[in-house]
Amino acid sequence: MKLLLSVILLLIIVYQSFRFVQLLIKMKQNIFLPTTNEELLTIRKYPQKAVVELAYSKHKVGIIVYFFMLIYLVVMLMIGVVNKNMDWSFYLLLFLPLIYSHNLLNVFAIVNGGVLSGSRFVAWRTIKSFDIIPIDANHRLYGYSKEINNGYELKIKTKLFPISCIITSEETKEKLTNILSKHAMANGKEIIK
Repeated sequence: MKLLLSVILLLIIVYQSFRFVQLLIKMKQNIFLPTTNEELLTIRKYPQKAVVELAYSKHKVGIIVYFFMLIYLVVMLMIGVVNKNMDWSFYLLLFLPLIYSHNLLNVFAIVNGGVLSGSRFVAWRTIKSFDIIPIDANHRLYGYSKEINNGYELKIKTKLFPISCIITSEETKEKLTNILSKHAMANGKEIIK
């Protein structure tokens, strides 16, 4: 059991490291949206604050925390493998930092190969569908701030886990819809709901 959990954790660490390097590379690509300060202010990953410009200097704290989290996981895995007294419950505690690791960066951007959201990159081919849901009095995000009360929530369904963002302007919503629709048609899918 211990060997199986060690192998699973090692595979997860390798996968998370690959995704982290992929994210850092994609952060340097051409950005299609948001390109202006107004668009930055109208897209939110979290209801409380707008997304931050896609630059390493603006996200250095999140990048450093993510890097140290991966180092911590590798060190703890090695300690668990070397120490024979550790049982399988030790490994379950190592999965805890991974639960919210996707929230370390306040990023939402459309780049060449797909969508950057938090610390995730979603390629165009993995997107199944997207919905734009108006935020009204019955919506779960209603009431967080006046700016988002009349906005929209964009939900992008992927093969594994969905991603979402909040849009507070009609113009940005139209741009996002056009970009996502264009890539949907380029992939030969009907993904708009």
